[in-house]
Amino acid sequence: MVNKINSIISNAIYQNHIRKIAEWEKEREFCRHDTVHFTDVARIAMILNLQEGYGLEQEMIYAAALLHDIGRWQQYETGEDHALVSARLAPAILNECGFSEADSGQIVSAIATHRESRVKDDRNLNGLLYRADKLSRPCYFCGQEKNCNWKDDKKNMVLEI
Repeated sequence: MVNKINSIISNAIYQNHIRKIAEWEKEREFCRHDTVHFTDVARIAMILNLQEGYGLEQEMIYAAALLHDIGRWQQYETGEDHALVSARLAPAILNECGFSEADSGQIVSAIATHRESRVKDDRNLNGLLYRADKLSRPCYFCGQEKNCNWKDDKKNMVLEI
């Protein structure tokens, strides 16, 4: 598990996307799309995976979480949905990091749908990534919550355990 995941983290293409996001978000005061967010999503997804008995492999969960927002910089540049951009960018990284075509397909599907509420109850990687991403935002502790552009019904105002 660790080798493929560390391959993603050290991948030059991945690092380039992370740098572009950081540049776009350097003035952003809340909810950055950085490696802290990515690992938070991965860890929450792992907890849900264990609690709900999905039986998904760690490397699939971590790969999806690490890659789910890598297209965010392009959304800032062009307005295109970052989930779809991320799904287009991820296969090259997954291939370089040794993921099979079948595993890559599942990961890309989860990335592409991570903003679509229709998958939230799916008992697969798609539903897991969607829910973990939403749960990762601690709005209840955020000093910028009042300035946030998320709708109130999307904000996490209680800690779910």
